Amino acid sequence: MNSQQIRQEIDRSRAQGALKQILIPPCPELLLQLREAMREAEPDLNAVARIAAADVAMSATLLRIANGPLHRPQGLPCTTVGQAMNRIGLKETAAVMTGFLARNAIPVNSPHLARFWERSTKRAIACAFIAEQLPGVSTGLAHSFGLFLHVGMPVLLQSVRGYGGTIIEANARIDRPFIATENVNHKTDHAVVGALTARAWNMPTELMAAIRLHHDFSSLGDAGIEAEVHTLIAMGLVAEHLMRRHESLPEDADWATNHGIAMDWLHISFDDLATWDEMLRPLLDEA
Repeated sequence: MNSQQIRQEIDRSRAQGALKQILIPPCPELLLQLREAMREAEPDLNAVARIAAADVAMSATLLRIANGPLHRPQGLPCTTVGQAMNRIGLKETAAVMTGFLARNAIPVNSPHLARFWERSTKRAIACAFIAEQLPGVSTGLAHSFGLFLHVGMPVLLQSVRGYGGTIIEANARIDRPFIATENVNHKTDHAVVGALTARAWNMPTELMAAIRLHHDFSSLGDAGIEAEVHTLIAMGLVAEHLMRRHESLPEDADWATNHGIAMDWLHISFDDLATWDEMLRPLLDEA
């Protein structure tokens, strides 16, 4: 399915299918303002700074990062949002703000999804890093993809009775994929609900489609699907692999089965992965 077909599928299911019962938290107003500001060819730095300053906790987050070890501050520490933005750069500022606003719009207070936003932030950083290593890939889009890739899970947890038990069951089963258990129990899965969230928050169509297909690795290379969607899906698999290496976790089943097709699509080698692993570790340590 291409992006347009996926959007139509989501709209149909929302109107009369399994997605009718799903409650999507509204997109934060500050995030809408931020996206509007960042759409400009030359974003207004003052406008972004005003958005950041509108939330005290978000401002504090930017200052903490700007004064952290990753940016090796010299001289006096940053004390204003503007100084923090200058130190870490506009792209990272927008990425940090997006993550902060998403985390507060969709809070996760469940042992079933321990460290959800922490891992989502790491995945977003990894995806943005990979995008920087590849020609013609938007780091902003890659970051948003990593951040929202599994957002369907907390949305399902808030909306569907028994989904916490489904998470436990799906993680324990080895006879079928995670999303197969979701579909058996609830007639939908976190990839579909994540795409619905992206649709409701008016995110780019390619992002919505990539979230919808992120476990459908058989679609990689399909001529009917936009190349950017394939790239995001492949990047997501590589990012997850690099995160698991950083956390000293074993390979997951998706990587073991599908890493070849993903690496071929991105035109990367195992030597590239080893280099990226080394370069990415300090960024994930900071996250």
